[in-house]
Amino acid sequence: MKDLVPIAENIAARLIERRQTIAVAESSTGGLISAALLAVPGASAYFLGSAVVYTRDARRILMDIPDEVMKGIRSASEVYAKLLANQIRQRFAANWGLSETGATGPAGNRYGDAAGHCCMGIAGGSEPIAMTLETGRADRLGNMHVFATAALNLLLQNLSR
Repeated sequence: MKDLVPIAENIAARLIERRQTIAVAESSTGGLISAALLAVPGASAYFLGSAVVYTRDARRILMDIPDEVMKGIRSASEVYAKLLANQIRQRFAANWGLSETGATGPAGNRYGDAAGHCCMGIAGGSEPIAMTLETGRADRLGNMHVFATAALNLLLQNLSR
């Protein structure tokens, strides 16, 4: 986690400078992204809240995304990552929404994605964006860390534009 904090500090500086806020929806990182952002002193100036959306029930209850909206959408996909990022942004009325969804391992998920598969999304720029990351590893804790690092770096890149 210590190596995530410098990335979070850069994110915090940009958000504070711009007087902008963020909300996070994460799944397989289990709160690691949010923990990194909250580890920066003064986080209350930019961090509005987060949700660990690990199950279908969590998606419905915490994110208010009904099953009907998910027809034809896999949960570990770029489409879903964009949907999550946009939904968390709207629910918290934040400037930015960041999402992560994937399969940390040691096995893949029920949708056929191998361990090490992750999609992350950002809402807040002109259009929501998403990217997919494949580590090719079944190391659960390692993947959680790689996914969180990638999501924070993706956010930092978009804040630097």
